[in-house]
Amino acid sequence: MKKIFTVLSLLMLSVAVSAQVLETKNISLDAAKKVVAEAVKFAKSVNAPGGAISIVDNGGNLVYLERLDGTFAAASEVATKKANTSATFKAPSSKLENSINGGRQALITVGHTFLQGGIPIVFDGQVIGAIGVSGSASAQQDEDIANAGAKATL
Repeated sequence: MKKIFTVLSLLMLSVAVSAQVLETKNISLDAAKKVVAEAVKFAKSVNAPGGAISIVDNGGNLVYLERLDGTFAAASEVATKKANTSATFKAPSSKLENSINGGRQALITVGHTFLQGGIPIVFDGQVIGAIGVSGSASAQQDEDIANAGAKATL
């Protein structure tokens, strides 16, 4: 009887544990390179003077970074922080920048970079990472380049 109870207990524990596991998707290095290739192609088509393009995974961790010639050095860090913000908030970084500009200054204390140019990368309805761009001609161009990359076919 004790053996049957032990087996049943293990089966119930197994069901309880599997019910707590979520299945999430994350960006791969190959996919990150495809996103950057699309972003670079767009940047060149609009004659962007430079730009750092950063890809992070769904947790905001750096996966891939490319800096175009002529881009100022700090752009790499800013692009990565924009991507991190976008991935962890699952929203364009411009949405958060607009919230701050609209009077929600408390967001500044959260510790992220709320600047235009970070866009979530979505696959099968899930945010699998984000792209951040910094160092092009303007904040709008940063976002345009990021949007072009985020639309890459994965």
